[in-house]
Amino acid sequence: MSRIGKQPISIPAGVTVKVDDHNNVTVKGPKGELKQAIDRDITVEVTDGQVLITRPTDQIRHRAMHGLYRALVSNLVKGVTEGYKKDLELVGVGFKAANTGNVLDLALGYSHNIIFDVPSELKVATTTEKGKNPTISLEGIDKQLIGQVAAKLRSLRKPEPYKGKGVKYAGEVLRRKAGKAAGK
Repeated sequence: MSRIGKQPISIPAGVTVKVDDHNNVTVKGPKGELKQAIDRDITVEVTDGQVLITRPTDQIRHRAMHGLYRALVSNLVKGVTEGYKKDLELVGVGFKAANTGNVLDLALGYSHNIIFDVPSELKVATTTEKGKNPTISLEGIDKQLIGQVAAKLRSLRKPEPYKGKGVKYAGEVLRRKAGKAAGK
C-alpha cells in the first residue's frame, strides 16, 4: 500500500467535502472553495469526518495516483482552513519591488522595469526595509497557483552562483562558486 495514500485526511470543523458523480472533489471552508478532478479509477469516500482514498489494484499507475490524489485533497483541505504563503527575496544593488493592488512593478537590473500581473486569487505584499533585501509575499488558498506564480517571478532573474544576485525564495540556500583565481 502507498504509505501516503492510505492515511485518512481529517476534516476540520467548518469544512465540507463533497464528491460528485464525475469524481470531482469540492472543498469549502472559511477561506474559500477549491475543486479537484480525481481520476475515475481512484475512489474517494467521505465518512465520519475523514476522507479516505482507495485504489482498485496494485498496478504501478494506480499506486502512483493513490498517493498523488491523497496529497492533492489534503492540500485543498489545508488551503481552505489555513491558506498558504510564500516569500521571495530580491538580492542585488538597485533591485526594487512595488505593488499597486495585484500588479507588481519590479526593477531587476534590466534596462526597463518588469510589470507582472498576479492572479486575482492571490494577495501580494511588498516590503522594503533599510538594510534588508526587498521582499515579495504571496498569500492564497491554492498551493499549486502560489508555487507557479512564485516560480515565474523567480525565473525573471534567477540567483547567479557567484554573488547570489537575483530573485530567490526566502530561506533558499544557494550553491556558491569561487570566482576566478588570481594569475601568477
